[in-house]
Amino acid sequence: MIPLSVLDLAPIAQGSNASQSFRNTISLAQQAEKLGYRRYWLAEHHGMPGIASAATSILISQVAAHTKSIRVGAGGIMLPNHSPLVIAEQFGTLEALFPGRIDLGLGRAPGSDQATARALRRKLEEDADEFPRDVVELINHFEAPEPGQKIVAVPGAGLRVPVWILGSSLFGAQLAAHLGLPYAFASHFAPQAMTQAVEMYRQMFRPSQFLDKPYVMLGLNVFAADTHEEARLLYTSLQQAFVNLRSGRPGMLPPPVQGYEQQLGVQEKALIASALSCSVVGTREEVAQGLEAFAARTGADELMVTAQIFDHAARLRSYQIAAEACGQSAPA
Repeated sequence: MIPLSVLDLAPIAQGSNASQSFRNTISLAQQAEKLGYRRYWLAEHHGMPGIASAATSILISQVAAHTKSIRVGAGGIMLPNHSPLVIAEQFGTLEALFPGRIDLGLGRAPGSDQATARALRRKLEEDADEFPRDVVELINHFEAPEPGQKIVAVPGAGLRVPVWILGSSLFGAQLAAHLGLPYAFASHFAPQAMTQAVEMYRQMFRPSQFLDKPYVMLGLNVFAADTHEEARLLYTSLQQAFVNLRSGRPGMLPPPVQGYEQQLGVQEKALIASALSCSVVGTREEVAQGLEAFAARTGADELMVTAQIFDHAARLRSYQIAAEACGQSAPA
């Protein structure tokens, strides 16, 4: 079966706080490790009331410290918010602390609104070549230093942290292919260009010192429960959060609402149908069929499962059912 991994935004549920969110993250990571998930990634977002993973490197360190074998990383670090050297030092530190377990996924979006992006000292006038240059610079910081090299990432130099390119458009696909890097597509919230981007990446891929053939990981929302009705109810938290965000009203993760879809207008229904089309919702049998169909349709090498579920126990159960549906077992 196709390998499964976890994408966690460290959601802050209504009535809760960041401290509880972090405890939930560690709890989920420990279960994911026991269930055989391959990697556990956290995403950089800023100024989002319902997302606690802004200081992504710090949270990665905590997750890695509370687990033993699962790969832990960023899905991703929004590189234009940072200097490549700083990220090389941060992830070099993580790799030195947890050898062989750290991944670094890189994106070029700000992970925030424009005002917050400015507060992050991000230049909003984008140079199309700046992100590729920064990626190459960052990768070079992980190489062994040359004699007389003036700028050296310590820790970082010589550690060769695996770098991924993230994307929701054709830009990232072309860059990942050109550099011979693995590619992760954000199909869990922006699926429109998924098929074209994956095809472009595979066609344009150049073998490199990092990878000899294309490797694609796709994001997928999975809401699993013991009954179909319960899974559909859990799914309404994500639906509400997405509609609120796109309506300019971002907030904490709301509790599920009975009959939410029936309350929506035509535009909201169309938004959800389009943006969240890469979602699998249902029982173990339905999830097994959905995962198999999605993997077969896309040819993905790996799926990164995400589940914005209000109740933590229900979230743990959903990931358990998804692992069972995939025939996944804990590593020996």
